Amino acid sequence: MHVTPLVSKDTSTAAPVKATAYVWGIALVAALGGLLFGYDWVVIGGARQFFEVYFHLTSAASIGWANSCALVGCFVGSLIAGNLGDRYGRKPVLIASAILFAASSILTGWASSFALFITWRIAGGVAIGLSSNISPLYIAEVSPASHRGRLVSLNQFAIVIGILLAQVVNWRIADAVPSLITREALLASWNVQYGWRWMFTVVALPAAVFLAAAFCIPESPRWLLARGRQQSAKLILQRVGGTAAYADAEVTAIANALKEEEAQTANWRGLLQPGVRTVLFIGIALAVLQQWSGINIIFSYAEEVYRAAGLGTNQIFLDIVITGTINLLFTLVAMAVVDRVGRRPLMLFGCCGIGLSHVLAGLAYRMGWHGMPVLVLTLCAIGCYAMTLAPLTWVLIAEIFPNRLRSLGVSAAVSALWISSFALTYSFPFINSALGSSGTFFTYGTVCFAGAVLVFLYVPETKGRTLEEIEARTHRN
Repeated sequence: MHVTPLVSKDTSTAAPVKATAYVWGIALVAALGGLLFGYDWVVIGGARQFFEVYFHLTSAASIGWANSCALVGCFVGSLIAGNLGDRYGRKPVLIASAILFAASSILTGWASSFALFITWRIAGGVAIGLSSNISPLYIAEVSPASHRGRLVSLNQFAIVIGILLAQVVNWRIADAVPSLITREALLASWNVQYGWRWMFTVVALPAAVFLAAAFCIPESPRWLLARGRQQSAKLILQRVGGTAAYADAEVTAIANALKEEEAQTANWRGLLQPGVRTVLFIGIALAVLQQWSGINIIFSYAEEVYRAAGLGTNQIFLDIVITGTINLLFTLVAMAVVDRVGRRPLMLFGCCGIGLSHVLAGLAYRMGWHGMPVLVLTLCAIGCYAMTLAPLTWVLIAEIFPNRLRSLGVSAAVSALWISSFALTYSFPFINSALGSSGTFFTYGTVCFAGAVLVFLYVPETKGRTLEEIEARTHRN
């Protein structure tokens, strides 16, 4: 199979369509799953120094497990999301993830033992796995081609807001009690007894909003057409595009694509068929690259990273909030340019920019340039990541698979993402101990430069094309 590389001009045939308030509204609701994902993912970075004391965690293995166990749930959730999304539809899976988010956040926060803490963190991970699959997939399937990159990036924008919200909540709760010096005093402090519990529990509020809103959105029109419900799909597409002509054209294109796909095996084996295998490789490779670019280490282990750079506790929490703010601002940049510049140029820029920032951060650690140089370089890496790999990985994964296999393809790629994320998060204490801060940053920088080669050789440009056009260009021999 040949995967078309970057083209010098936009050859898409899809006429630009104005994104209606309706499509923005349903995309925003779906993106609430991303907000909960971002909060639940990062909240542990601020809570860990307190619950580790509460549960008497001292070994690298127990600390690594406490910080990475949710990824087991993420993997399980992403693995089952494909089948659930195909069988029951996209909307019911989003509703299920909202219920899990609300319940697991409260039960994690008020766990009475380390075993229960782990159990409910894994349950929260299942919620992340479900939403991280279905939210971008759903948005991609309802969006007009000319706005799809921006609308799918809205999911990443919501993730970033969730990350920033978690960082602010952690900062304000942790700042409520003065810094304490001795471990005995810390153990008796409010933060160790209750503060970390409220850090987790807060997410139940937006989860309740997501649950209520998810009942108000329509089912994916592509899922409806795959099940012969043409009239329902047409009504939704008419509201999405604003005209009956748009709905008719989309229904015809989707129906034709589904007819051509009839010979495909619509199960896990179908992902290994000729014309799909390479697309599966691209999706998995992008997912692994996004994680092993090393940015999530800065979020999950921010305290260690900045403490090693010579920063104090109060300054660390404030700097963590600054990283979240930079993440938010550059995600807005990504949303502004993704449908103008294209996916490939941004991905190449991101891989090289993050790689260079990591290498320079490694040199700063090695040369003893602590404090501000390390902070600036990590902010540069986060900025590059926020406008490239962070949103565009989700965009591309949601775009490149054929209609009948999209849910399963996204599930496979995102499952690979969570496996690699688990390996990254669990291994960081060991890698950091063996290689030191400089060696660790050099390692992640090398991965980013290898990722640039991957993008250059294999990743197709999808800007401005309908999902059916992308399928025709990338899934045929």
